[in-house]
Amino acid sequence: MSYLGVMSRRNKIMKNAVGIDYEAFESGTIAFDYEKMMKEIGYTLDEMQSIQKNVSIGNTPIIELKNLTKLSRKVSPKGKGARIFIKDEASNPSGSFKARRAANAVYHAKRLGYKGVIAATSGNYGAAVASQAAMHGLKCIIVQECYDSKGKGQPEIIEKARKCEAYGAEVVQLTVGPELFYTFLRLLEETGYFNASLYTPFGIAGVETLGYELAMQFREKEGRDPDVVVCTNAGGGNLTGTARGLIKAGAFDTKVIGASVNLKGLHMASDSQFNKKSFTTGHTGFGIPFSTWPDRSDVPRSAGRPLRYMDRYVTINQGEVFYITEALAQLEGLERGPAGNTSLAAAFSIAQELDEDKIIVVQETEYTGAGKHIQPQLTFARENGIEIKFGNPQDEIPGENIIFPEHPSYIKARDIDLNKIKKSYIKNCIEKTNVTNVSSEDLEFLIKDTKSSEEFVKKVLDELNIKYLQENLGV
Repeated sequence: MSYLGVMSRRNKIMKNAVGIDYEAFESGTIAFDYEKMMKEIGYTLDEMQSIQKNVSIGNTPIIELKNLTKLSRKVSPKGKGARIFIKDEASNPSGSFKARRAANAVYHAKRLGYKGVIAATSGNYGAAVASQAAMHGLKCIIVQECYDSKGKGQPEIIEKARKCEAYGAEVVQLTVGPELFYTFLRLLEETGYFNASLYTPFGIAGVETLGYELAMQFREKEGRDPDVVVCTNAGGGNLTGTARGLIKAGAFDTKVIGASVNLKGLHMASDSQFNKKSFTTGHTGFGIPFSTWPDRSDVPRSAGRPLRYMDRYVTINQGEVFYITEALAQLEGLERGPAGNTSLAAAFSIAQELDEDKIIVVQETEYTGAGKHIQPQLTFARENGIEIKFGNPQDEIPGENIIFPEHPSYIKARDIDLNKIKKSYIKNCIEKTNVTNVSSEDLEFLIKDTKSSEEFVKKVLDELNIKYLQENLGV
């Protein structure tokens, strides 16, 4: 059970714990058959809706934020200021959209005969898995990366642990570092439980119902599809599942925008920097790495592949999210947690670029527990030497200060260069697989996985001095 011994068995442990032979979809090089994996391992839309309906998940309401729309229009150019809506996923049993992923994963575990489920997560997914395990009568273990080396834990993560325990789960809390994955693997091997990963095909497919519902509800409510859907982006599953659901609904013209909290300069695996952030998910510490290499997850091939579906990627600063959280509560009478409000802060800014008759939707909200409130977060920040002040959020430096905007006009979504992200992804594909020649199959895969063109991918390969087959793919 040494660290090296366990890690050397990781592929065997994972295969036993998820019941998927990922090799069946591999080509032996860069490419793998993503759509075949999703089709053969996932569930149909009707099956997913039935699974979720049986545990009271889904059909969450659409709410128009009329007062926030008015505020946005006050700081918009004339004729601009799209209507802002949210899909209120906080009304799911565990309080977030991740109930959809957990419903499919836990259902699948029980269907395969597993006695329990394990999830490695410090976020809402742990509560969702614990909730579903309780409904299905399965044992549940949640493994959290919770503390720094001094035993100091973030209020939001600790609150989520209490929520998991309330559903009857056992919570294993660890310090930041490599022991998380090691402990996770050990528990999977010792218990024989199911790996309720966020990144399996059935986990991602569970979110497709969200995107599909969203399109159907807007057609009924407004007679058309929304123009823009904003998704908080961390590991990529949220955006991937929502976009796939929109596509299944035929909402091909709806633009999908990813949004993350800017935590540039903070390393998520650093003990000294772990508590310098005020957001435990939905930030660039997850969003960028998982976009540039999605297969860093706890399964061999992640079904969450955001670059396939993302039309734009923006960041928003910590102080701006806190401001919008307060604005949502005080203008709309809705208290919701930071994950969905990350997208809402971005949507508030992006709405000002769009005409007044356009529709922009934040596709999820989450519950607000004691540790998610603004005051515990800000108190914790001060205790860790973070300065809290009002000013221009443009001057915010993650790990040093949190700047609340002095005026709502200061809230600005900042674009990430998607082409740069795509180049990094292609580079990682080359380095991780050690290929020296890219086949036509690989080339087509890279085009699809980056939602780009043959010309773009070939240009990047040329820059990396990688040879490729010369035939035109016609993509």
